[in-house]
Amino acid sequence: MINLIYGLGAVLAFWWLMRAFGRANPKDLSRLVKRVGGGVLMAVSLLLAVRGRFEMAILVSGFGAWLLGWSLPWARAIPGLGGGGGSGSKSTGQVSRVRSALLEMELSHDTGDMDGTVLAGTLAGRRLSQLDEAALKTLYQEAASSDPDGVRLLQAYFDRRFPGWRQDSQGDADAGAARETKPGAMTEEEAHQILGLEPGANAEAVRRAHRSLMMKLHPDQGGSTYLAARVNEAKEVLLSRHR
Repeated sequence: MINLIYGLGAVLAFWWLMRAFGRANPKDLSRLVKRVGGGVLMAVSLLLAVRGRFEMAILVSGFGAWLLGWSLPWARAIPGLGGGGGSGSKSTGQVSRVRSALLEMELSHDTGDMDGTVLAGTLAGRRLSQLDEAALKTLYQEAASSDPDGVRLLQAYFDRRFPGWRQDSQGDADAGAARETKPGAMTEEEAHQILGLEPGANAEAVRRAHRSLMMKLHPDQGGSTYLAARVNEAKEVLLSRHR
């Protein structure tokens, strides 16, 4: 009987996820899968505890808490899950920053959300999230005329905020110069900002931050080839110090 209940629950969960998949954008879907997966694992850990299998319950609850973004004392004993102490460990609220002449873009490690600040031009001081489409188009034109890296950053932002914008816009043609111009050599300070790390972070912290960011920049998450390349470059710059 208990197996039948488990089976029915699995079928209902699968049906619900398929409906959600059809309606949600990739970023929302990723959050949904994490929440559902975390909730299921926490429920399984409770069942294991009731049955007296405490070691397995602790392990499963640790993974569930990680998916839900919770911090459980015993989860810190599981490598990579508890945000355990030590030099360079990941902390809540980490933000990566990539700067161009016109923009400073920010990517949250916790949520994958992207926002930015206009550094120069007619919209200097404004946050991208506060600008409507007309203002963003104006900003894009400014970047296209003088800031190729800014064009790439705006394209990454548009991909997340306005999925499908490329099909309705001819603006990519304006970014031709961006594909011809390569950014200069990255400094260690820039590399730390891009990976969201403090100066002096060890090699393990660099690899962990790189891995986390590359998951956020996956195409299914509205990823950006340009941002992924900058994250890879930042990793190489910082790891070169440890060779």
